[in-house]
Amino acid sequence: MDSIQAKYEKLLQNLREMRQIAVAFSGGVDSSFLLYAAKEALGDNAHAFTLNSAAIPARELTESANICEIIGIRQQIIDVNLLSIEGLRENPVTRCYLCKRRLFQFLRERADAMGIPFVADGSNADDTGDFRPGMQALAELDVRSPLRDAGFTKAEIRQLSKVYGLPTWDKPSYACLATRIPYGEPITLDLLQKIEAAEEILYALGFRQMRVRVHGGNLARIEALPQDLSRLFAMRAQIVQEFKSLGFLYVTLDLQGFRSGSMNESIKRTT
Repeated sequence: MDSIQAKYEKLLQNLREMRQIAVAFSGGVDSSFLLYAAKEALGDNAHAFTLNSAAIPARELTESANICEIIGIRQQIIDVNLLSIEGLRENPVTRCYLCKRRLFQFLRERADAMGIPFVADGSNADDTGDFRPGMQALAELDVRSPLRDAGFTKAEIRQLSKVYGLPTWDKPSYACLATRIPYGEPITLDLLQKIEAAEEILYALGFRQMRVRVHGGNLARIEALPQDLSRLFAMRAQIVQEFKSLGFLYVTLDLQGFRSGSMNESIKRTT
C-alpha cells in the first residue's frame, strides 16, 4: 500500500504543477480516479469534459454525471457527430486513431477557449499492449496521461478507488460501441443503436462484463465472462427473442467468453 500511496503523492504533485487541467472524463474506472485526484490537487482548476457521441450509451453518460456529482465537480458535455469524422464510416484499421484525434481536437479547442493549458486522459501503465492506434493521436495532440506517468496499473487504480470511496472501483471495463463492429464493415447510426439496445437487454438481465459484437449487420455474437456462460445459455430463448425484435437474424454465444479487443484478433492473424 505504501508504494501505491507514493505513486498517488507523485500524481498529485504532477497535477499541481499543471495548475489547471481538463480531464477527458468518460465515467470509467481510470478517468474517475484521475478526476478525483485532479479535484484534490487543483480544486476548481480541475475540469471534467465528457465527449458525447452515438458510440457512447446513454447509461454511460448518466453514470458519468453521477460521478461528477459525487466528486463535486462541474461536468461539461461536448456533443460530437461521430459519423461526420472523415473516414470513420468506412471503419478502417486506423478507426481508433481517426476517432480519438478528432474527438480530442474538439476537447482541446474547448480547453483553449477557456484558457486551460493542459488536457489529460485516463491511460494507465497497462495501456501499452494490444493494438492501440488511438495512443498515437493522444501523443500528437500533447494529451497528458498523468496516471501512466505516475506508474499506476489498473489494479492499483481500482484498489485506491475503493479506499477513496469511488463507486467505479469495481466497474467493468468498457469501450465505445464502434469496437463491436469488425474492421472494414461500415459504421452506421442504426447499427450503433442496435448494439446499444442489445447490450442494454443483457445489462437489464444482470450481465455486467459483456460485449455484443456484430458481424455483417445481422449476426450478434455475445461475449460474456466464463462464469456467466451457463446462465446466458439458460436464458437463450428470451435473449434470442429480444435480439430478433431489434432486427438481428442470428444470435450466437462466443464460447471463448469475454475478452477486450477481440476484434483485433483478425489483425494479429494477418501480421
